[in-house]
Amino acid sequence: MADEPDPADGSAVPPVPAPDEDIAPPAPDDIGDAPEAGQDALGPDAGPDVAPERRQESDEREEDDRGYDDLRRVHQLVNNNFHGVVDASGAAFGFGAVSSPGLAPGTIEPEETHRALRFYVPPQPCFDEALGKLRENALVVLTGQDNCGRGAGSLALLREILGEEARLRSLSPANALAELAASRDLKPGQGYVILDYVGELNVEAVQAYSIGRLSEELRRKGSFLVITAGVTTSRRLALRDHCVTWRAPDPVELFERCMELLPHTALAPDTEQELRERVGEQRRPADVVAAAMVLSQEGAEKALAALGDRCQELVQELFSEKPSAEFLVPLAALAFLEGIPERTLEKECAALAAHVRNWEQSGGTPVAELDDEPRTAVLGAVAQQSRARWKEWAAALVTIEHRPEPGRNAGRSERRLVFAEPRIREFVMAQLYDLYGYELWYPLRQWLGELALLGDLDTRTEVARGVALLARHALVEVDENMLKVWSEGVTSQRVTAALTLQFMCDVEHLAPQALHIALSWTDNNGPGRAVTAAMALTGRLGYLYRLEALNWLWFLTQRGERIAFSAHRSLVLLLQTAEQDPESALFILRYVRTVIAKAAPGSRERSIALRTAVQLLEAARLETSDPVTAALLRTVPDSARHLGSLWADVLHSGNRSRAVSALCRTLVQLRDDPSVTGAVHELGEAMRNAMSRRQWAALCRHLSIALKHPDYAIPGARQLAQVLLGSLRGLPPVDSRRSAAPLIPTPPFTSVQGGRSK
Repeated sequence: MADEPDPADGSAVPPVPAPDEDIAPPAPDDIGDAPEAGQDALGPDAGPDVAPERRQESDEREEDDRGYDDLRRVHQLVNNNFHGVVDASGAAFGFGAVSSPGLAPGTIEPEETHRALRFYVPPQPCFDEALGKLRENALVVLTGQDNCGRGAGSLALLREILGEEARLRSLSPANALAELAASRDLKPGQGYVILDYVGELNVEAVQAYSIGRLSEELRRKGSFLVITAGVTTSRRLALRDHCVTWRAPDPVELFERCMELLPHTALAPDTEQELRERVGEQRRPADVVAAAMVLSQEGAEKALAALGDRCQELVQELFSEKPSAEFLVPLAALAFLEGIPERTLEKECAALAAHVRNWEQSGGTPVAELDDEPRTAVLGAVAQQSRARWKEWAAALVTIEHRPEPGRNAGRSERRLVFAEPRIREFVMAQLYDLYGYELWYPLRQWLGELALLGDLDTRTEVARGVALLARHALVEVDENMLKVWSEGVTSQRVTAALTLQFMCDVEHLAPQALHIALSWTDNNGPGRAVTAAMALTGRLGYLYRLEALNWLWFLTQRGERIAFSAHRSLVLLLQTAEQDPESALFILRYVRTVIAKAAPGSRERSIALRTAVQLLEAARLETSDPVTAALLRTVPDSARHLGSLWADVLHSGNRSRAVSALCRTLVQLRDDPSVTGAVHELGEAMRNAMSRRQWAALCRHLSIALKHPDYAIPGARQLAQVLLGSLRGLPPVDSRRSAAPLIPTPPFTSVQGGRSK
């Protein structure tokens, strides 16, 4: 089949209906004359260095392919957790406790606000001070320590002004405040929040006059904006006059408020007094509310245990004994490599010990006092029964599990060391960072860099998870000494950096930082970092900030060939991981529809958009080779309308043959599923409504030819194609001089000779 537009396909594509949300791709400002993805960047007059340049491009493409294969494997393993609850304490990768309202940009419904503020106690006097600034300037910035309740405070302030039934809007922390006043995002009478604002990529972007203009525009429209940020924001001159230092509410007062609203049995006076004393020691409002919930559901004993946090006490007791290097080195290694096979962990522990010894021999201070036995006594070391000694020493903290390798059966399971409770890993990391300095962290950084470079995928995934845990305590160090280095390294390093940013999203206040770091790599930082940014904008980071991810990936599709290729792979990966989340899947499809509709006919942007669309239509599911489109038609309501529009656009373009093949594969996959007949019919209606009669007749002809191919000539596929095209039945031919091709005939037999089952 020819892959050129049919001369008979005369009419233009009808405009795409306006989406439910504002989806506007940014106008790229550095497109220049860069070649499109998939095109040859070298012209016919290239010089004598063409062969080396082509080899380098080929090598880079192969490296990037391996990187995306690694990302796909990681997402395959965790995809089942993507749309559940984010358990930050366990640092579980996936979309795992429901994120606080407003963390992901979008509408915050009144029900979400009510749920978040169910036990809310306004902290004084900062609440009244912030309320006064908000009423006066329509803008206030809540600064303070993490986990002090700034996010809940922002919702409470807006609810106080706009009423309990107000629908609030969360904006991205990547928004440029200097541009917000002039944008279309500000609507009259609307309440806005920007949670954990970290500042623009251009440090000069926000000036005092820009903030004044934003405040004036908000007041003019009767709208209000609350920004939450770390303490460093209060030092920015442009925002200084709008900042209020936030404090957590009194923990005992908050606990009493919870007890008023939650059912619980009467407490003995001594028990109640002990509970109040323990509550008074808490600094995080979330911990106080959690303890009250435990009291209501499981009783006072469990509530006291929750407030005491036995895991933290065990870790603190262990480090108070100043463990020797014999135990400290394996514990530090386990903090970054939990759950990998024991044999691999022991090998990496030996490598870390070697880094520590090399550092000591260079003149550094020892990490810890070693035993008196000579370290060169190999036979003595063997006789120490290190595994037995380790289990005895770390019995309360570490346990052994037998887990199979991915893709293996239980008979191939291996021993793996894991912490007895998920929170222990976090506490161990905190103690390592609080108690030890350069003498430990310098060799640790060298060791982590070596693992990011040479480790297998499972090892590097755990390194990324551990470094994300470290970022809770040392974000600047992680960014400067690890992520910046890895992001422009070889593929293994870049994948590790991308996964680290995704794991950082398990902690709400780190998610905006992860986005900020990824976006800082997208422009003027070299192709390697741009590719790493594209990799990072998948997974949970792309899920939380889906509009930003799509906007920036669209921007990257218009860069050089290598960057554009990676951006397309990331867009496909976003759709693959969104399969289980209908809202996200539809958002991606609507976004690409909008991009195509806004691109001028014959423009480079439209060509890139159509190429993006056909790659999405060709995409396979994460776990299998089945088409994603088939899964969406089965499980995502309204996907047929969006997919039909995309197919119509691609079918009368230079990508027609690929689009027809993707359509055939989808029909083959759905052929034995009677439940999708309605969705397939809706798909056909959407395609027909977006095509002229002549284009529709051409599709009938091309699809009829394609379904004769042995890969697609399978019982049931042609019948389903009849359902797809049946909406044309009874319409007269478009042109009496050139009759339209008939609909695909339904064969009188149930099998097609020569076909094969897939």
